[in-house]
Order: sequence, then structure tokens, then C-alpha cells
Amino acid sequence: MKFKELYSFGLDEEKEIEKTHTRKNKKTGDETTVTKKVKEKVPIQVRLKRPSRRELEDAELEYSVEMSRCVKRGILTKAMLYKKYSDTGGVWSEDDAKDYGKLYREIFDIQNEYARLETVDKKTEKQEKKLDDLKDRLAETKRQIVEAESAMQSLFDHTADTKAQNRLLLWYTLILTHIQGEGDEDPSPYFKGDSFEEKIEDYYLKEDEPSDFYSALVQKVTTILAFWFFNQASTPDEFNKLIEDVEKGDL
Repeated sequence: MKFKELYSFGLDEEKEIEKTHTRKNKKTGDETTVTKKVKEKVPIQVRLKRPSRRELEDAELEYSVEMSRCVKRGILTKAMLYKKYSDTGGVWSEDDAKDYGKLYREIFDIQNEYARLETVDKKTEKQEKKLDDLKDRLAETKRQIVEAESAMQSLFDHTADTKAQNRLLLWYTLILTHIQGEGDEDPSPYFKGDSFEEKIEDYYLKEDEPSDFYSALVQKVTTILAFWFFNQASTPDEFNKLIEDVEKGDL
């Protein structure tokens, strides 16, 4: 299957390589071959795969499973947290809690619809307009959610929704991240394993002994995927602009 790219960027990775030198004795004419290992920076292309419809469905399932797991462990959802505070005379009324729940369901539906439409290679004019409309709807819904959450942001960081969302972004990071060296014909998965669970084990191994290359890769990949997931960018130009703003401190 052809590799469909979402975004790519270059990084240098320090590797130990063997270098061979041939020395010639001026008196005898004899040649001596000397091989030694040296560390050099090797250019690597980090390529993020555009998820297929099947992968989007698998990602949604991972989100749902993590959400269910959190709830079973007693971790409140954002809607439940709103309800709890409205019942005890906290920040929100019962109507506020219901409105918030609707907003969060709406934003998740918009993101899923946008992601599915993005997988279409040759979009019609109608589909392009639909994408623009979804972006506008998403921006407005996010604005309303930010206003609603501002009073309780620290509490929301520990809800089942946030933990499930973090798990979803991790899923995308491990499944979509590929690397390709100068001599490689095709990109290969950066995180090793045939399943998400196996890739997580490789992720933990890399986290335990992080290299400069790994740290730079993960930081940039997670930033890019967050932009994509929240529908702030979907084309190379949009990603480049947002990354530039981040590096300038404007975002």
C-alpha cells in the first residue's frame, strides 16, 4: 500500500559508523587497511503517515476503551464533574452541565467527520467547502468550551476525557511515526512492534534511555499531531506556519 504522508521533517541522528582508510607504505609500497568506528550525525527524515479510515476507526476504539477503563476505575468524566459541581451548588447549574456535555460531544463528532473527509485524495469543491465549514464550527465550539472550562481547568486535567484524549494522541504518535534514512527505499515504523501494545513497550524503552534524537522527534511529532487532531492544520504549509509560531513564542 502506498505511503500517504501527513507531514515530514528532517532530524540528524548521531550514529556509530565504521570508516575504512587505506594507507600505503612509501618505502615498500604495501597497503594497510584500517577500520575504526566513529560517531557521525546522519540525516533522517521523520515522516508522519496520514491515517487510513481503518486506522481512524481503531483510534476511536482506543479512545472509547480508555474512557471506559478510566470510568471503571472511578475517574470522573468532564460531564460527570460538571454534574457533581452543579448538584452541590458549585460553579455550574444543571443546565450548564447539560450544555457542556453537548459541546464536548459535538466537538468530538466534528473532529471525526473532519478526519474522515481529510482521507479523501481528490476532494470535490463541495467537500472542500465542507472542510472549511467544519473548521469554522470547530473553532466556535472550542471557544465555547474554553469559556466554560476556564473556571475549572485544573480539575479537568484529571478527568477520564483528558486521559482518554492523551491515550488517543499517544496511539497516533506510535502508529503514524515513520523514519527514512538516505539509503532507505521506503519509510519504516519508528516504534517497533506489530500491535499498539508492542509499540508501547518500545516507547517505554525509548523513554527510559532517551537520546537527543528521540527527544527532539517526540516533541515535534506530538506537537504536529496535536495541531492535526484539533483541526488547526492539515497541509504542510499550515503545519509550517504553526510550528514557526510555536518557535517564536507566538502560540
